[in-house]
Amino acid sequence: MLEEVECWLARRSWSAADRPMERLLAARAAEAGRGSVSVVLPALNEEATVGEIVATIRRELMEKVRLVDELVVIDSGSTDATAEVAREAGARVVHRDAILPRIPAVPGKGEVLWRSLLVTGGDIVCFIDADLKDFSADFVSGIVGPLLTEPDVQFVKAMYDRPFGDTTGQGGRVTELVARPLLNLHWPQLAGFVQPLGGEYAVRRSLLERLPFPVGYGVELGLLVDALHTVGLDALAQVDVGVRKHRHQDGQALGRMAAAIYRTAQLRLSRGHLIRPVLTQFERGENGFVPRTHAVDTEERPPMCEIEEYVSRRAA
Repeated sequence: MLEEVECWLARRSWSAADRPMERLLAARAAEAGRGSVSVVLPALNEEATVGEIVATIRRELMEKVRLVDELVVIDSGSTDATAEVAREAGARVVHRDAILPRIPAVPGKGEVLWRSLLVTGGDIVCFIDADLKDFSADFVSGIVGPLLTEPDVQFVKAMYDRPFGDTTGQGGRVTELVARPLLNLHWPQLAGFVQPLGGEYAVRRSLLERLPFPVGYGVELGLLVDALHTVGLDALAQVDVGVRKHRHQDGQALGRMAAAIYRTAQLRLSRGHLIRPVLTQFERGENGFVPRTHAVDTEERPPMCEIEEYVSRRAA
């Protein structure tokens, strides 16, 4: 590991317990209205978990204390009761297709995160995945904390243990097999991030609006790499929030995720084009193995500060 990264680990890695709520509220008050916080949950068919997450954030961080100013669930085309459950729990729910309709939406998590900037107003934007189980408000307060107390910090990732079933520390298979090798080999300054692909992170809007967003699974790696190049390693940080439990995907879904992440990395390494950006996988059918070919996410949305509607809204 680079000496620079070892120093960064000591300087920019914290625990959620390092910043008690009283300190965060005092820091927010000192910002004199410049430290507003928006929490965004991208959601696709998450009726089983989204309600508890929304209810916890509203109760602990909006009613008991005023750390979070707005809580928005962006529905990515759910076919279950995700929107209804989230709304009943206290979130504002916005459908992906209702945001920036002049640009047709495409499927993908990154697409939803990008569009969320147009329907939120916080100076700090905190993204939380909607499939978390046993959710704690520390996921939000922990990663928002450094942005309130450390003026030089602009991007904070959550770090945590990821159990796989009853086995400790075996989650994050795409992280360990794809993302971590890519980062260590090509962006060694980012080798200190424990969960580079984690979906829980908080960022200053002033940085987010300057970054391009891969529309699919590559969004977390893309934002992290681009943030490094935009503001430098010392502006990035991570906070230990304990344990993350969530729904695990099957091997083929992980394969598609891995391909998208590799593609995102490849674009940033060369800004060139793969000859054939598709991935073929195999499923056993009645007469043997059947090939299924999937497109690898290749599209990216431009920095939001280049979108006319966003610029007009922020100027109003």
